[in-house]
Amino acid sequence: MQGQQPIYPLDKLDREILRKLLEDSRKSYQEIARELIVSGGTIHVRTGKMKEAGVIKGSQLVIDYQRLGLEVTAFVGINLASAGDYQVVLPKLQKFPEVTEVHYTTGQYSLFVKIVTSNTRELHLFLIEKLQSIKEVQSTETLISLDNPIARDPSIPEVEE
Repeated sequence: MQGQQPIYPLDKLDREILRKLLEDSRKSYQEIARELIVSGGTIHVRTGKMKEAGVIKGSQLVIDYQRLGLEVTAFVGINLASAGDYQVVLPKLQKFPEVTEVHYTTGQYSLFVKIVTSNTRELHLFLIEKLQSIKEVQSTETLISLDNPIARDPSIPEVEE
């Protein structure tokens, strides 16, 4: 877990650059510069500063997992035997290719995990043979996703000027 990071001060141009990159992270700096009516060098420098500050952590490839035969997406709420087990369980979850996201949460579950498998039988085997074999996992609840009609990054907050 990370400590509180200082908020990077974005101006209007920085926000527009981020919006353009969110639309298409493969868009060239020159294309973005033309659209925002600034120089390519300005986009390069601004983007470099945001990368250095940790605002931009890379670019992302979006894969349609169903086209690869991975038909089932499920979310598993995990209750740990004790809160201290988080550091023990996390590396174990990291080793499972079916696990695509892990969130350490408040509320009903200690962890909320996103799982992708090719079918419900594979999900069942994952739960029994892998997840529930972790001794620190006290209990689980599984929710299968039927559809994902909205999937987007959060909007970039506006700047008050």
